[in-house]
Amino acid sequence: MKLDCIEIENKVDELLTVLDADILHISENISRLKQLSIFVLKHDDAALGKMLEEIQSCSDIYKKNEQRRLAVQMQLSIMVGCGDGQITLSRLEKELLGRQREKVAEKKKMLQELVGDLKKVHLSTTMLLSESARFNSILLKGIFNFVGSGITTYSPKGTAERQSGTAFMNVRF
Repeated sequence: MKLDCIEIENKVDELLTVLDADILHISENISRLKQLSIFVLKHDDAALGKMLEEIQSCSDIYKKNEQRRLAVQMQLSIMVGCGDGQITLSRLEKELLGRQREKVAEKKKMLQELVGDLKKVHLSTTMLLSESARFNSILLKGIFNFVGSGITTYSPKGTAERQSGTAFMNVRF
């Protein structure tokens, strides 16, 4: 029994280390989304390119951490006896005593707050990108008169021709 408790404590410590990496990853994603909004507003293509490279280089690290978390979760599920990978932080918190229980509760609270912040920042970034795309579409339609008056003319060969004389820019050569 004592050996089981020590093994569970060691696995919980390992899980706490993995959760620290998850907390860092979520914080970095919140920061990246905020930076993305700034770079989009500034039309900073170079910074956006650097950000993409940074995200690609960090993705392998996160995948390894996710695999590690799933493995620890599976092992803890078996140790606690709640099915394959079915353990949650709330369930684990109920199973633990003392300082480890407090640490798990603290990590759970931090993760909940960060995920809430991530959702807000993600939504605002999504809205910004959506509005930027809508605005760009309106600008293109205005510049090239894609919507026009709805009149389409056809050449003798049967190809559609736009009314280029009414557009802001003449698209004919």
